Amino acid sequence: MMKSIPEMFGCLVFGDAVMRQRLPKETYQALNRTIAQGRSLDPSVANVVANAMKDWAIEQGATHFTHWFQPLTGVTAEKHDSFISPTSGGRVIMEFSGKELVKGEPDASSFPSGGLRATFEARGYTAWDPTSYAFIKDNTLCIPTAFSAYTGEALDQKTPLLRSMEALNKQALRILKLFGHEEVSRVVPSIGCEQEYFLIDQKLYEKRKDLQFAGRTLFGAKPPKGQELDDHYFGAIKTRVKAYMEELDQELWKLGILAKTEHNEVAPAQHELAPVYTTTNIAADHNQLTMEMMKKVAQRHGLVCLLHEKPFAGVNGSGKHNNWSVTTNTGSNLLDPTDEPNQNTLFLLFLFAVIQAVDEHQDLLRISVASAANDHRLGANEAPPAIVSMYLGDELMAVLDAIENDKAYEKMDSGLLRYAHVLPRLAKDSTDRNRTSPFAFTGNKFEFRMLGAAQSVSDPNTVLNTIVAEALCDFADQLEQADNLEEAVHALLQKTLREHKRIIFNGDGYAASWQEEAARRGLLNLRSTPEALERLTDEKNIALFQKHRIFTKTEIQSRYEIKMEGYCKVISIEAQTMLELARKEILPAVSAYVKALSETVAAKQAACPQASCEVEQTLIVRLSALNTSLFHKANTLDEALLGAKNFEQIGACAAYYHDTIFAAMQELRAVADELELNTAQQYWPFPTYGDLLFSI
Repeated sequence: MMKSIPEMFGCLVFGDAVMRQRLPKETYQALNRTIAQGRSLDPSVANVVANAMKDWAIEQGATHFTHWFQPLTGVTAEKHDSFISPTSGGRVIMEFSGKELVKGEPDASSFPSGGLRATFEARGYTAWDPTSYAFIKDNTLCIPTAFSAYTGEALDQKTPLLRSMEALNKQALRILKLFGHEEVSRVVPSIGCEQEYFLIDQKLYEKRKDLQFAGRTLFGAKPPKGQELDDHYFGAIKTRVKAYMEELDQELWKLGILAKTEHNEVAPAQHELAPVYTTTNIAADHNQLTMEMMKKVAQRHGLVCLLHEKPFAGVNGSGKHNNWSVTTNTGSNLLDPTDEPNQNTLFLLFLFAVIQAVDEHQDLLRISVASAANDHRLGANEAPPAIVSMYLGDELMAVLDAIENDKAYEKMDSGLLRYAHVLPRLAKDSTDRNRTSPFAFTGNKFEFRMLGAAQSVSDPNTVLNTIVAEALCDFADQLEQADNLEEAVHALLQKTLREHKRIIFNGDGYAASWQEEAARRGLLNLRSTPEALERLTDEKNIALFQKHRIFTKTEIQSRYEIKMEGYCKVISIEAQTMLELARKEILPAVSAYVKALSETVAAKQAACPQASCEVEQTLIVRLSALNTSLFHKANTLDEALLGAKNFEQIGACAAYYHDTIFAAMQELRAVADELELNTAQQYWPFPTYGDLLFSI
């Protein structure tokens, strides 16, 4: 008999209820203090926790354990060890020690390190993160951990995220103490990650080498119908997709993941899943698990889940909207404006801190979402643009105007929405939503919309936490010296607004005029990943991360190297895949079609010398010319790839990949897509966009 959802939820998680039941009271309290208050873990409790965790895991069918970590690959990693331990008489017992729980040792040289580790320097460590619950996946107890080099540098995405959360907590508490909130002992950022994805038929996927190697279609002509009619968005969910969503929900609920909302997205075959908010580091773990489970469950339904940011040209790509807020351990959301935002001093201080942070660190926010895949969305033909700006809405803008100009705030009447008389009258929200804004205030949180669908949320939230911590630190430094706190706050808000209001834009981020206006305001427009990443190692950024102990200078430099190298590798894989498809599949297929057309002409003329062969002859000429062009474009791309070997500096190499190789790829694709439109369906070597997008 199937369990109810409350019974199912978290059944594979060694969570609070399980720990309360299985751990001695003293051990539970010590561990809970670490989880709830961020205190250091007492090593003496590790053995007790490990034994209880092992017993519970075995009861759930687990035979192995693993330190589950997030190296700088963008995905997770795990090395499985069984619980067995030999005894006399050739028998085994099931053991799991506190040492095995707390510390692991994977090979650090086989993961990206940006020069932190040489090939012969293999030692690295994983360390248990007790603030994120252990869970069972595939009969393996998974222990969330941080990952560091033998020399102590962070080699993962979790360690900097935890550091940034601590930095934000430290500076936020300074502000709260100024206003007498001694009851608050911890401030925690929370996020909810809206995850977009595509589903396509697995049999068609297996016929597309570009999807298998690159995660996106490198060739493909636009189908007659795409998303023009907006009929897929929030439309009725197809039976096969609904079955997939139902199983996905169940698998996520078992892992304690708060999967809440699901619907069809704008593009054909595109969908979205959104969870309930939770603490940032836990949400980051959950999002990694969600992406993994999306792919795994899809296979059971004969589907493939595509998480690439732009799997289909000319069709909306997939993002991951990062809804970010800051809460206290007493349950207060510091970004909640309440009914009187003009009178809510704490809200205004935290709001203005975010405004200052986003304006001063536009580059870091853009860098945090930079990738070869996301470049197809940001600064291209889709929202949000590569220009970082903030949307606040009419009500908050009225509050800001009153503060800046020392005038009375007149509360806006949000009114009621009236429909037919039989329908209820609905309260109207105080602000609209601006889906073209990269960073929009949406009621009691900010929605950072620039993230790519496939990326980890850890990097963007590490940056977001750090830059807001820096702004709060600046505010606290000024206010702690004030004789009159109220006057000092008012002066600080006015000064912040004068210096940083350029970042606020409530208009259409899609409009071409916005790019011109943004340039006049002095906002950055970092269109490509190489252009953005060059700013990562700027002295101001190094100083910021060092000040709050998020990264050392060495760690920043290593991440620059890793990200630049990753960009080059992605473009290289795509280019080589294009060459293989063009030379081994498209060229022979078109030649076969031309041959068939020529044979048709010969047969017609043999039967009747006067027969018209205009259609066939026209196609032969057109296809032959295009095939010749494809051949030459492929050679040009091949030569461009060889040129990449001439660069010693990774930044210059990445720029070459963007400016030269990617440009050659686009030219090759344009010819191939024209060939697709002129080649008979039975000759075209792989499924078309129409097949892929409308087959389910």
